Amino acid sequence: MKLMYAPGACSIGIHVLLEEIGKPYEAVLVNLREGAQYKPDFTAVNPKSKVPTLIRDDGSVLTEYPAIAYWLARTNPYANLLPDDIDLQARVLELIDYVVATVHMQGFTRMFRPSNFTPNAVDEDTVKQRGRDIMERGLALLADALSGKEYAVGAFSIADSAIFYLEFWARQVGLTLPPNCAAHLDRMLQRPAVKRVLQQEGLA
Repeated sequence: MKLMYAPGACSIGIHVLLEEIGKPYEAVLVNLREGAQYKPDFTAVNPKSKVPTLIRDDGSVLTEYPAIAYWLARTNPYANLLPDDIDLQARVLELIDYVVATVHMQGFTRMFRPSNFTPNAVDEDTVKQRGRDIMERGLALLADALSGKEYAVGAFSIADSAIFYLEFWARQVGLTLPPNCAAHLDRMLQRPAVKRVLQQEGLA
């Protein structure tokens, strides 16, 4: 397998899952700041110009965080990345969808790229604040989901990899994490797979 990633981007969560699985893979850095995701070498693989992008052993390409995480969990059952219980599986997918589609895309994207949401530069601070509001509300709801548990659905799962990258971003930009999220992030940072990924991505 080959993971196309950017250091510290949401692809860090998929990178963690690959380390948890333990199978051989190649990590290929995509320099988003230099616009590598828009260049022919990348768009020939993923015309969406996004990471994470996973090239599977048969050469087929899988994109979008939820799909990649789910496929990795189902094709590597020994890694216990997805619970057997159908209700818990639904909760895992519910959490990942909320993390990616709402808190990340609606919250953090407004904070990081306000120009995507307004043609007027004078409105960008308002856009950023709206993003911060969405992010803080999202973290509060995720903290509720973590209440009384070490991980989102009890045992570590693909949901935790998604929650992790949000918590990691929040701490980097100086947001105060709710206690349950702060404890979850600290717990994640102690996992050997996470330590290896941070080292590999130059974030340790």
